Amino acid sequence: MTFDQIIVAIVILFLIISLYKNLLGPGLSFFTAIAILGVSGVLTPKEMTHGFANEQLGVIIILLLIGELIRKSTILDNFFNNFFKSTTTHKKFIFKLIFPVATLSAIINNTPLVAIIMPYVHKWGKSHNISPSKLLIPLSYAAILGGTATLIGTSTNLVVNGMVEDQSFFPDFKSLGIFDFTPVGVSMIIFGGLYLVFASNKLLPDKSDPLDNISLKSREYLVEVKVVKGSDLHNKTVEEANLRNLKGLFLFEIVRGEKSISPVKPQTTIFEDDLLIFAGNTVTIADMIENNNNLKPSQLGMFSKKRKTSVVEVVVSPNSSLINKTVKESGFRGKFDAAIIAIHRNGEKLRGKIGEITLLPGDLLLLVTGEDFEERADSNDFFLLNEVKNIKKIPASQSLFIIGGLLTSIILSALNIIPLFNSLIIFMVLLFIFKIANPKDMPKSINYDLVMIIALSLALGTAITKTGLASDISELFIRFLKPYGIFIIFLGIFILTNLLASIITNIGAVAIIFPMSMSLAYQLGADPKPFALLVAYAGAASFLTPIGYQTNLMVYGPGGYNFKDFFKIGLPMTIIYMLVATIGLILQFGLRIN
Repeated sequence: MTFDQIIVAIVILFLIISLYKNLLGPGLSFFTAIAILGVSGVLTPKEMTHGFANEQLGVIIILLLIGELIRKSTILDNFFNNFFKSTTTHKKFIFKLIFPVATLSAIINNTPLVAIIMPYVHKWGKSHNISPSKLLIPLSYAAILGGTATLIGTSTNLVVNGMVEDQSFFPDFKSLGIFDFTPVGVSMIIFGGLYLVFASNKLLPDKSDPLDNISLKSREYLVEVKVVKGSDLHNKTVEEANLRNLKGLFLFEIVRGEKSISPVKPQTTIFEDDLLIFAGNTVTIADMIENNNNLKPSQLGMFSKKRKTSVVEVVVSPNSSLINKTVKESGFRGKFDAAIIAIHRNGEKLRGKIGEITLLPGDLLLLVTGEDFEERADSNDFFLLNEVKNIKKIPASQSLFIIGGLLTSIILSALNIIPLFNSLIIFMVLLFIFKIANPKDMPKSINYDLVMIIALSLALGTAITKTGLASDISELFIRFLKPYGIFIIFLGIFILTNLLASIITNIGAVAIIFPMSMSLAYQLGADPKPFALLVAYAGAASFLTPIGYQTNLMVYGPGGYNFKDFFKIGLPMTIIYMLVATIGLILQFGLRIN
């Protein structure tokens, strides 16, 4: 190996470890990796930054903006509210859920789509006495399956297309079409959807709703209350204060200054200013806020004096700016006109003061909100699980214009009349002219961390190709796998990409594997398009773990899942997906190795 190849290999190893262990966060990890490549001379400044000018990055940003508008529209709300009404059985509900969601996910970014539908899925499960753990993974998987069916269905496909534009192995291979993904993608929706319809009820756990769980287990909200000045509880024991058998609440820790008392015994004396840490359900916590004069949530502050407040449940989004910040550091009150009064983290027993807890993706937060929360809730930081009433929605007529305009842009691009980027730019200008979108609000809808990751991943791909590392690794592939035929080679590419996507990120995985797959196609003298599509499919097939894809993280906490739940249902799904993708591409393109 050359010196440059060694540097690139070390950077890739660093990325894998950092992303897997979340040492620096995805954005900073990629920034550090590319900075090392720049300082070491592997990449020039132009090569380091050229990804920010890639057309596909612009397409992703515009689609995120349009997706946010659709999330605030009424049309999908009304559709799903009526669509699920007459459904009474689990199997029928899953069938009605999978295929419409997958269809919509092919044209709408799947993260806002899941955010829209999750409250309806949760509501239907409650009304039919079916646990959300039986419903939410199928929702996430349906969104992932649908995203594979078109170029714009998921950012992974668009990132791969950006890499196609950057690759130098095949000068005539300039871009992937919008519907190049569709033949195999639709097949995967059918096979994967039927698998979920018939197998999800058996394979998914029947867990109690983590939002209602009141037993002494890890799937509970942590709520911190303060014994107020002049409280009747002062100088009484826990037993005398009747705090041992509160319905829906369990007192498991007392924080007194720097001292922590746990477990809490019946004879433990309570004093003014003590912080009492309870595990409890949402209804009981809400009642405590309203009716108890002796105890007040410590994070409530000025909200206890506001005339109009609501109790709201939200889930921290995978790209939230709140991640890895403590509640105190997040500035949540000032930013959102809301106070975090309780936290639930699936599979973990939280302890200590709420203000000192570091927030992570998938955390469920119980908020007390002020009057301005509805306006400030328009954010990438969290998704509403129980919807707030009267949140400002885009009217149905404007909603139809948004969806119609998006479909028109797709059709014009598919017919090669106008490039997708140009048609989307024109559409955004029309949204501003007709005042459906406000330019001042647009920056809040952009996921800057994702933009950085995508742009820098293109630079990483350049380094892997430029140093010859892609060619060397592809030669190893050919040496060991060529005797077994194209099917085994495709399986090798899929498995390697998919495993990386499961433990780091899908964009990180395709950034590493794509240059190698292009070099492999070049050395085999094969059509590069199926190799590019295979990497995109494998990168998007994040079924094995909750950390592999954003929608999995979104349902992780609300469903009360653990890693084993995803693996149990996700492994067969991944095998089905892999076989359909590899066999489908081989048949579609008539691939053979001489």
